[in-house]
Amino acid sequence: MELKNKIAVVTGVSKGLGLEVVKQLLEKGTVVAGWGRTAPDLKHGNFHFFSCDVSREDQVEKAYSATVKMLGEDIRILVNNAGFGIAGKFEEMSSEDWKSMFDTNVHGIFYVSKRLVPAMKAADEGHILNVASIAGLNGVANFAGYVGTKHAVRGISHSMYMELRDFGIKVSTIYPGSIQTNFFDKIEGTTTNENMMRPEDVAQTIVQTLETHPNYFVADVECRPLRPKGKK
Repeated sequence: MELKNKIAVVTGVSKGLGLEVVKQLLEKGTVVAGWGRTAPDLKHGNFHFFSCDVSREDQVEKAYSATVKMLGEDIRILVNNAGFGIAGKFEEMSSEDWKSMFDTNVHGIFYVSKRLVPAMKAADEGHILNVASIAGLNGVANFAGYVGTKHAVRGISHSMYMELRDFGIKVSTIYPGSIQTNFFDKIEGTTTNENMMRPEDVAQTIVQTLETHPNYFVADVECRPLRPKGKK
């Protein structure tokens, strides 16, 4: 898809990967509606921030209405990036933390995507990219809840693309390994380090996936740091 002058919605833009995706889309001439709980430190003529916690459907509806009012409803690109993980032993995990991960990481994708699909169908063109995780492909000890959400993202994404491909809509999923972002701030025993992937590289892969030829569809992209523990 040609990204110039297209309208994109990106969720989870406060920092990290989401913010990097926004910056790279802006460089391509895309008009970006950034949805997040906190406004990022970013000023650009083509960037518009809308306050939104994707785990709450009323807030998603409000952000969607405000976005359409300002930019129109012809939104061709959606990057579902909002998400977080809480670590903990399975039997010690609070039910509140468990549910909150599913509310954001899984239900958020549903709340946001369902509102954007009709206009994409009408345009016979659209691209939804869901940010999963390597945790969506295998199990991780002490991360059962987060892993469960990302496995759900994979299944939802694959079902979405089967449903939407005949309407000119691509649904891609990216499965990144560890990235140097704030994701690890509240996770004990893991600190961000230079052996993790750089957010700008993962963002570049996302943007390249969005730029593909209309009849070329990338369903899944798995990316990892080459030397996660550094040189031996």
